[in-house]
Amino acid sequence: MDAESQNWVRRALVQRLESLQRAGVAQIGRREPVAWQSDEPAAAMETEAIATTPVATSPSIRPVAPAISDVALSFPQTRNVPPVAPLAAEVEDAAMARAKRPAAPTSLPIASVLNQPYPAGGPRTKGDKELEFAQLAEVVSRCTLCRELVASRRQTVFGVGNVNARVAFFGEAPGADEDRQGEPFVGRAGQLLTKIIEACGWRREDVYILNVLKCRPPDNRTPLPPEVDNCRQYFERQLEVIRPEYIVCVGAVPAQALLETTDAVGKLRGRFHRYRDSKVVVTYHPAYLLRNPAAKKFVWDDMQMLLKEMGLPIPGKKQQ
Repeated sequence: MDAESQNWVRRALVQRLESLQRAGVAQIGRREPVAWQSDEPAAAMETEAIATTPVATSPSIRPVAPAISDVALSFPQTRNVPPVAPLAAEVEDAAMARAKRPAAPTSLPIASVLNQPYPAGGPRTKGDKELEFAQLAEVVSRCTLCRELVASRRQTVFGVGNVNARVAFFGEAPGADEDRQGEPFVGRAGQLLTKIIEACGWRREDVYILNVLKCRPPDNRTPLPPEVDNCRQYFERQLEVIRPEYIVCVGAVPAQALLETTDAVGKLRGRFHRYRDSKVVVTYHPAYLLRNPAAKKFVWDDMQMLLKEMGLPIPGKKQQ
């Protein structure tokens, strides 16, 4: 008999004995345990002996508990054989482990910087905005809403640039370089974004750059909807403080998050959208341009559209 058959017979015997005990067996024709033999006749005799044993059902006589352990011990220990039933101690330990497991967050963190409404009117100084951003960045750095992101991140990536900028560039999430340096758009895609900004006649410090997520997703995967929802309070507050005239969404994730749509970039680009008091331009992400250089033409068309709307000259183009 092969090992698999032996294991099957062993489990059948133990389960049968436990079933008899639970039914109130008085005695199970006990006999000395027989060492396991690899021949089939021995297995057949063992099974027959249990099946034909007289069963007494008198409740006045307690079942003989050692019978199960005796028979079980008569078989050799084999690997990868699941237990017939979990021990009571194991069940209790599992229940305790579940009880100690921390519950999933049910509410967003409460911070005064998020609870205080931003003034509807009146001038706000650059210093006021920078102070509010410092407080908000501290809240973000202690955020633990997305457990997977918290477990894999080195640090949060809040944003960088001019808090009084007319234009904000809104991206998807930090990558490996951003997670290491703590600043958005500093890797290969970030270098291309810098060239786009400079092609428009600006410097990085003239605009504000931020992402939907403040933590790097593992393996640079696309942000999940719950992660976007958790970070929404942060990027919406950033845009509320900056109050840019124009927001450039680079990629589908920021465009869909800000405009609350499922449309693709190709359908959204080429025209202006509205987010509160800001006009929104949707274009392709620099990482997409690295894979598809031909799409750079469309991004430049979108930037020219923006510059024309802002009343600014288009670098390299003769003004009429």
